[in-house]
Amino acid sequence: MSSKVYFSRTISPEKVLELYKLIDKKLPGKTAIKLHSGETGNQNFLKPEFWKPVIDYVGGTVVECNTAYEGTRNTTEKHWQTIREHGWSEYFTVDLMDAEGPDMELDIPNGKCIQKNYVGKNLTNYDSVLVLSHFKGHPMGGYGGALKQLSIGIASSYGKAYIHGAGKPEDIWTADHDSFLESMADAAASIVDYFKGNAIYVNVMKNMSVDCDCCAVAEDPCMKDIGILVSTDPVAIDQACLDLVYAATDDPGREHLLERIESRNGIHTVEAAAELGIGSREYELIEV
Repeated sequence: MSSKVYFSRTISPEKVLELYKLIDKKLPGKTAIKLHSGETGNQNFLKPEFWKPVIDYVGGTVVECNTAYEGTRNTTEKHWQTIREHGWSEYFTVDLMDAEGPDMELDIPNGKCIQKNYVGKNLTNYDSVLVLSHFKGHPMGGYGGALKQLSIGIASSYGKAYIHGAGKPEDIWTADHDSFLESMADAAASIVDYFKGNAIYVNVMKNMSVDCDCCAVAEDPCMKDIGILVSTDPVAIDQACLDLVYAATDDPGREHLLERIESRNGIHTVEAAAELGIGSREYELIEV
């Protein structure tokens, strides 16, 4: 069964909200709004002003978790400073979900590689989730979109190392690569299951560098902006973004981004997530 993915080639804060409203779904209770706070020095992440209309409309809480690598977001104190410097707390209520331990453990009984996911304990305060993703490349995952936000993004600092290490945090940078990708899919599945489908996903194909927003020193965007996508299916929305990159045959930066995605076997995360049953790679792209 194919999923609906709404798509617009116009990229603006107002268009994000317009597409969001096309989703015939109400996010119940308290909504966690997961986005990327942006590593200090990164020039490509999407700023608070861009997301403000949709966040104001939904009325939820912006949530983040600490990182597992050196930088300006790997401790609670430094991450809060970065959140303030980037303007998030000026506009929104922000919850750093793993600011204090212990982590919350989610079971993944059918996981391909991991059977546990460690997330910020404050996740328990929320009934639904809006995942706001900046689609671009990634040094390890090949690409970053909705599935990465669900997995690495919502994992605690320890949880991030656990996923990267495919269940062995000490192997954070040395684990079998496909096992890491499958662990991301496992972790994403645990979040989808936790919220029981009370989730909406937005992917924005803008400022598409081969590097993630977690990189303090990132390459400038290599492709032209493509558009905004919104769906209730995290697998379909990521698959649609990848297909749009492949379809951009007249873009001179396409091959550079595809080299990053393909050399890291990025599609495997989508394949694994689909096999876990949290979404469909078959979709109907509805251009608005």
